[in-house]
Amino acid sequence: MRAQVIWCITSYFFCLTLYAQEKQPNILWIITDDQRADALECYNEATTGKSDSGLGFVMSPNINKLAAEGTMFVNAYNNSPMCAISRASMLTGRYPFRSGHYKFYSHQEADISKPLVSQILRNEGYGTAAFGKTHWSIEKYLDKSKNRPDDMFDLVVHFKSDLQNQGYGDIFTGKAKVEFPDGIFKLINRKETTIYPDGTLLEYITNDIEKEIPEADRKMHAKVDKDFDILRLYTRPHNTLIIGGQNPNPAGETIDGLIVKEMKSYLKNAGKSYKTISGREVDGADNDKPVFLHLGFTWPHTPVIPPKEYRDIFKNKKYKIPEFSTDELSNFPPQLVLHYNECKADRLKEEEKLQAIRDYYAFCAYGDALIGDAVKSFKKYCEEKNEEYLIVYTVGDHGWHLGEQGVMAKFGPWKQSVHDAVIVVSSDKEKFPAGKVNTDIVEYVDFAPTFLSAGGVDISSKEYNYLDGYDLQEVTANKTPKREYALGEINVVNGHRAYMRNLDFAFSMRSRDMWDDVHSPNQNKDVRWALTCERPKADMALYDLRIDPLEKNNVADKKEYRALADWYRNKLGNIVLGDGRVECDWTLPNSYSISNFTGGADDKKLEIPENLIPKIRP
Repeated sequence: MRAQVIWCITSYFFCLTLYAQEKQPNILWIITDDQRADALECYNEATTGKSDSGLGFVMSPNINKLAAEGTMFVNAYNNSPMCAISRASMLTGRYPFRSGHYKFYSHQEADISKPLVSQILRNEGYGTAAFGKTHWSIEKYLDKSKNRPDDMFDLVVHFKSDLQNQGYGDIFTGKAKVEFPDGIFKLINRKETTIYPDGTLLEYITNDIEKEIPEADRKMHAKVDKDFDILRLYTRPHNTLIIGGQNPNPAGETIDGLIVKEMKSYLKNAGKSYKTISGREVDGADNDKPVFLHLGFTWPHTPVIPPKEYRDIFKNKKYKIPEFSTDELSNFPPQLVLHYNECKADRLKEEEKLQAIRDYYAFCAYGDALIGDAVKSFKKYCEEKNEEYLIVYTVGDHGWHLGEQGVMAKFGPWKQSVHDAVIVVSSDKEKFPAGKVNTDIVEYVDFAPTFLSAGGVDISSKEYNYLDGYDLQEVTANKTPKREYALGEINVVNGHRAYMRNLDFAFSMRSRDMWDDVHSPNQNKDVRWALTCERPKADMALYDLRIDPLEKNNVADKKEYRALADWYRNKLGNIVLGDGRVECDWTLPNSYSISNFTGGADDKKLEIPENLIPKIRP
């Protein structure tokens, strides 16, 4: 009898353990926009031993606390330094060159298309909701009139359609016609809107290369610039990008403050319907389902306009302004010279460069407070329901240059564009240990397998063989192969360019002999060009990070580095061009080509012959 009792008790607790293991956690995924990892004190302390960035003072008390509760990955790389492409890679778990997704549109009618993480988790029983910026640029149908926001998430409360277009916000731009005459990015009839604290709304044309801007628009434009100390990146052709200034609204009432309020309302109104800020009636969280929340901030993306409260903290801080010279520019290959010409900021005055840096870090400090508020609300929801949770904070969909390489932008193959950080916090500290700093190379394609595994999906099944990343929990537990490099590709601003980075070297090259997307019937036409063209046409850039961590000296054509650059050209080219490369014509329902002439080239190993690596001179 006693043995039976013991067996029953043991079985009972065993079943409880299995139930706890199988129970799906609530998931909060935070993504910021254009944020540099060095805007975080905790990141700087983990990588340099100092809380300041290499430029100067930063402030992130709430994120510091978050990092102390979980695991911080300090060598995280995005797979494309451009919003839509990067976000698509995160939500599908696919490298851009294997999804065929470039620029601002793709759809799920093509055979090679894969579902978003949110769609898979919805099928696994999750209630899914997205707040703020989405911008993954993937639609369910080719016919855009058929698409609905809830194709991707059960609920989407978008910063533009639900807030800015309804009269809520700060300073923002509307749609504009875009042209690329001679490869130069130009805007036609672009309008900007400014909403004052008293509700006054000004709308005015800022860009038009077809005709003269009306005088009334010029006056409104000038008034806004004066009222809010606006700094625009005037050194770029036909550009009015705001890289500094004061937000019209106080802290908490900016567009990002409203985004947090929308997420909190969704959780607060669990099990019932409610109205969003703009009056749309929606359903709150489903009490019978775990939640997968996507919180997409717009900060510190342009317009860089922190609220006065935070701007005042930074207004007298001193910063080291990045140096850039014509000698550095002379080492750029032609493709990166084009990038510089489109994004240059080195011709700003010194006081303007200083303002841009101060306002950028002030905006990030304000964002830190918003993250603290959002995390607190999410944890409270989980605690009240006695449920497990997972929080993933993606530090920027990509980075941002504050004068490095002479630009204030992203889009480049350099560290400031592609090297980011990730913080993962779990209520189960065995999965992501508190206060741990992980130095493994991880990539943004890792988010999809991480969320799917947490949600109970068996990603080892054949159905998910397409995933290019690893589950970060498995990475933390040392159960995955060690990656020796990170990959990425982009085709905006300077044309198709691929990059490969490890901790010692950063390499990039032109990947296709074309400017824009590929259309039928030319998908993968002459796909080997970058491997077979004359060496100068490959536009190679190689930086020896051991002695040049700021990436100021391209050595791809230096005698002692030529053989190494050629080795990287072959390694990277074989992966992005011949190991499952997809090029798709997204104007058609199912028109694509797969290039697989070097299948398996992406083995995650470098194995560079020792004789090709120059010895570091004292």
